[in-house]
Amino acid sequence: MAIGQINPTRMELTKLKNQLAITRRGHHLLKDKQDELIRQFMEIVYRTKDLRTEVETMTSKALSSFKKGRAKTREAELYELTSVPAFSWSLQTSKSMTMSVESPHLRFSLDGKTELPYALSSAPQEFDEALMLGLELLPKLIALAELEKTTETFAREIEKTRRRVNAIEHIMIPEQVALIKDIKTKLADQEMAGTIRVMKSKEMIIKKIRNNQK
Repeated sequence: MAIGQINPTRMELTKLKNQLAITRRGHHLLKDKQDELIRQFMEIVYRTKDLRTEVETMTSKALSSFKKGRAKTREAELYELTSVPAFSWSLQTSKSMTMSVESPHLRFSLDGKTELPYALSSAPQEFDEALMLGLELLPKLIALAELEKTTETFAREIEKTRRRVNAIEHIMIPEQVALIKDIKTKLADQEMAGTIRVMKSKEMIIKKIRNNQK
């Protein structure tokens, strides 16, 4: 807001000082929010990194076991062994809000018991290992997807908060401070002009009285 758009009065000066105090308070709160978001974001990043490492290790083991079992099985037998699912599962989704950040929650559950879709004598042992690893890996994959999405939403919120903090710190507060300074200068000039007028009026009155006394 330019100085020409407002009246340089003491009432306006008081109003602007109050606005500046509110702006600084909002800046402080946003700064605290940004710091807390970054703290939580880093915790999620470390958890995601650890879980991703675990998932990659288990995936590598499961694929290795599957490849070994596949090498011992003909293509027709492999199709027969893998055509029937070993288990069924369900996934429930929900959302929660943490510091204005919407985070997904995925709940994995098995429907019924896990049963091998083939006879133990008809498949290599490596298939059993791959199946068990896959069953253990699935909920971890879902948990990793949840963490990855949460990390993404936190990153967006941090960026949005950072832009707000910078806008207040580098634009709003300097503009308000400059405006208050301009109004103070205008008021000081008005007071000085008023003082000069009073002094001149007093001087003229004294001079007139002296002339009348002669």
